[in-house]
Amino acid sequence: MPAFKTIDDLNDIAGKRVLVRVDLNVPVADGKVTDATRIERVAPTILELSAKGAKVILLAHFGRPKGEPVAEMSLSQIVPAVEDVLDHAISFATDCIGAPATDAVAKMNDGDILLLENTRFHKGEEKNDPAFVEALAANGDIYVNDAFSAAHRAHASTEGLARHLPAYAGRTMQAELEALEKGLGQPVRPVVAIVGGAKVSSKIDLLMNLVKKVDALVIGGGMANTFLAARGTNVGKSLCEHDLAETAKQIMIEAATSGCAIVLPEDGVVAREFKAGAANEIVDINAIPADAMVLDVGPKSVESIKAWISRAETLVWNGPLGAFEIEPFDAATVAAAKHAAECTKAGKLVSVAGGGDTVAALNHAGVSDDFTYISTAGGAFLEWMEGKELPGVAILTAAK
Repeated sequence: MPAFKTIDDLNDIAGKRVLVRVDLNVPVADGKVTDATRIERVAPTILELSAKGAKVILLAHFGRPKGEPVAEMSLSQIVPAVEDVLDHAISFATDCIGAPATDAVAKMNDGDILLLENTRFHKGEEKNDPAFVEALAANGDIYVNDAFSAAHRAHASTEGLARHLPAYAGRTMQAELEALEKGLGQPVRPVVAIVGGAKVSSKIDLLMNLVKKVDALVIGGGMANTFLAARGTNVGKSLCEHDLAETAKQIMIEAATSGCAIVLPEDGVVAREFKAGAANEIVDINAIPADAMVLDVGPKSVESIKAWISRAETLVWNGPLGAFEIEPFDAATVAAAKHAAECTKAGKLVSVAGGGDTVAALNHAGVSDDFTYISTAGGAFLEWMEGKELPGVAILTAAK
């Protein structure tokens, strides 16, 4: 496990100004937060620091204002939701640097929580500009990074500050890194990965990295059609990137060299139209009608996937097996997810999942609470699965 300091290494922080980078990039409609998951994830770190008497100063971005103040991307609108989740008063500063920030910090008592305005209102944030980093650092004695979801960006508030102040991982960052280490860093074998979703093109690096690290790679979703077509199977009108046949073949060759089994669908659920409740039938994967498209993997494939999950000690999951958003093409994803959840609850499996569609699919299957860990990180989770170094994590390791 890469060594990094956590809040456990922080002693006697009463009265200290702690700059905490959090992810508060939550969905908002009509000025109201519609999903507070990300706020809930960072609440333990904020409340723990506050309870220990620190002056907790929150740094976050919101949307993509491109270095200019944009009224509808102000973090002021999410203050009520943060107060609601934390059950704690929050003060707000109209800028993250300069007099508004300095004055607001000066007024803080021990245990107070202050949210600074959107860091991306300044061009220096995304450029990791040293002058901007110094301006942020001026308001803190200690830096805590609890935003794994922004750790793949080397920005001022995610990477630069760790060069200026003593740096620690918050509880969410710590939980994420420990879970990912169990998933692919130092996993208990055999390791099975399930990768679904629409396109191979968005996951080439991911697939190339996984075949070198896992014992079996289950491929579902639209991307399975690209592999089937590369193998010579006629996939009818299914979503398929025929121009990536050579890439798919390369991945299969790499898998064979590395001793990784590639698990493709044996049967599929096909329909003539892409809509909920569309007339559908189950066909053998080599008998897809020319005028139909595969919208889910079939029951034989599901049994095979469940058998692979049963054999595994570690499961890493990214992407649904079919068009899970519309019934009945959610069946395979739900069945596999429920089986993984049962194995996890029985103590037989470490299950780590992540990526936007994946989180939605596991919520839909009703099993989110039963997986070992579900990452809400999106891009950072994918880059970690691709084997890339994440600047926000690397700097914490270096700081140790």
